[in-house]
Order: sequence, then C-alpha cells, then structure tokens
Amino acid sequence: MTRPEIPDEYLAGYTQILADVCATGRLLSRDELESLRVQGERAAEAGYGLRVLVRRHLAATREARPHLTSAEMDRLLPAVEQAVDAFAEGHERAQKLAVRQEEAVRREFIDDLLYGRSDLGRLAERAVRFGLLLSRAHVVAVAQSREHVDDTHPATRHVESALVSRFGERRILLTTKEGRLICIAPSDQEEVLTFFAKQAHAVTDGGQVAIGRPHPGAGGVVHSYEEALNALDLAPRLDLEEPVLYAADLLVYPVLTRDRQAMADLVLNALGPLRSARGGAVTLMDTLTAYFDTGCVAAEAARRLNLSVRALTYRLERIQKLTGANPADPVHRYTLQTAVIGARLLGWPEKEV
Repeated sequence: MTRPEIPDEYLAGYTQILADVCATGRLLSRDELESLRVQGERAAEAGYGLRVLVRRHLAATREARPHLTSAEMDRLLPAVEQAVDAFAEGHERAQKLAVRQEEAVRREFIDDLLYGRSDLGRLAERAVRFGLLLSRAHVVAVAQSREHVDDTHPATRHVESALVSRFGERRILLTTKEGRLICIAPSDQEEVLTFFAKQAHAVTDGGQVAIGRPHPGAGGVVHSYEEALNALDLAPRLDLEEPVLYAADLLVYPVLTRDRQAMADLVLNALGPLRSARGGAVTLMDTLTAYFDTGCVAAEAARRLNLSVRALTYRLERIQKLTGANPADPVHRYTLQTAVIGARLLGWPEKEV
C-alpha cells in the first residue's frame, strides 16, 4: 500500500525560511515559528501523521542542500531542528486539542446518560459511538473507595486494562463519576460485572462495589445507576461490610424509607422508651441489632457483643420491660426488628427523627 502524498501546502515557505536563516545566520523569527506551528496544526487536522510529515520535511531539506554554500551548510542543521520542532509543536497542539474535545464529548455523554438528560432517541444514537446499544437492558456497577478516582487514576487504568485483556472489545463502558469507578455492561454479561467488582475491590484498597438491577433502554441505565448508589449509601448506615452489594438483595430498605415520617413514628413509639435506660438507648440498640442479625440466637449475639449469655438475657429482659415488647416473641419481633432497621437508616438515637 503506497503512502499518501503530503500536499505542498503543508511545507509552504519551509525551504525559503531555511535559505534565509542559513544565509544570514540568524534564528527563526517569531512569525516564522508561528507560521510553521500553524502548518503543523493544519496537517494534524487533515489527518497526516507526524512521522510522515517529518520525513517529508527532511526530504525537502536534502533537495535544498546542493544550493547552499559551505558556510550555509554549517547553519543548516540548527535551522532544521528549530523549524521542525515548531512544526511538531503545532501538530501536537492540534492533537491535544482533539483529545480534549473528544474527552469533553465523552464526558457530556456520560453525564447525560447517568443523569437521564437529553432526548432519549438522540442519546441512544450517541451511545453507539461509545460502544453501547441502549435497545438492550444494561446493568451498572459502581465502585467506591476512600480515595477519589478519576479517568486518569491508576486504578481506572488498571481495571480498564484488565477488562480489555479478559473480554476484548465487548460493548462495555468504563468511566468515572464523582470520584467513583463505574462499569456499564449488557445485562446478559454477568461475568463482566463480577470481574469488574473483583478488580475494582482490589485496586481501591478494599472499596465496596454495588451492582444495580438490569433495566432496558437509556432510562434503565439511570435507574440501575441510582440503585447502585443507593446501595452504597445504605452500606455504612446498616453496617454492610460485604465487598459486593447487590441492589436486588436490598429492595426492602427503600420500601421502608419511602414514608420517612411513618418510619420515624414507628422508631419513636417502639424504641423511644429505651432512651430512659441508664446510659441511654445506644447499648440496648446494639443489643437488639446483634440479636436480630444473628437470627435471634442468643449465644451468637452474646459472642459478638463480648457478653455472657446471662448478661445478654438480662439486657433483653430490660428491653422488654421498657418497651413492653419481647424480642423473643414472634408477635413482637417483627415490629421491633423493623423499628431497629428504621433506626439504623435514620441514624437514631444519635440523630433526632
């Protein structure tokens, strides 16, 4: 395959500049340098690579050599170095601008996609450019760590390299948003999200990963993304320490918090009396949390709290006396356990509800 010819317009004035500089021994003027930079920019915008352009300049230099005197020849190499450097600077300037523009377009698309902005039909058209077919159902996984992660972070590059190495050019979009690492993949490629979660957990020093549920269309990406964010938001309030959280496993919690006032009323009515205990409600709340988290197994709850079973039993009796509800009674247990979950979601008793 023959190489494309470089039009003479991208070398206009080059040999004349060399001739003038070699004849006078001066450096290239500011205007000459800028004209070479502009030519470099235009050549880059036209799609010509820097290597072939430099080769064309060197060929033009060789053609000019027979017309130079011995003294002018001594000045030729510094002049060529200065001229080609200016041309290359312009070429690189155009390339960097193109990269920034591409990054801006990509960032705008991701913002529109994850926030549900823009016309959905137009968004679907733009998505194809970035490897997504929004006619399919997608799932969004979000990785969060203590450290802010952006597109240039080593963690992002590591995960991207691992995904490409493992799965090739599948229709996967890896990006970052608000310091979190995000992977969007078709819903039938569960192995991609599992692999992403494993890699992201490792490179973010144990950060948690949340995976939303599959939803179709552009609006489905937003929905899945919000589910993943909600799961990450719930994790510290419910002491969920699993490395990977699945929104499908946490659906009960958004239901419980949908009517915040009703949940606050339940917490205060069912657990409010615990505040009159010596030392406040926190110790007894911790007792109920451990008791319910262990499936109401007193021995295991006592072990988690570093208590004897007898001491745990005393606390449960104290709770029953204050609230009028027996944690061991199936009839009372549902109300108390729901109230405990609500208290954890609302931050009670540390916060007023």
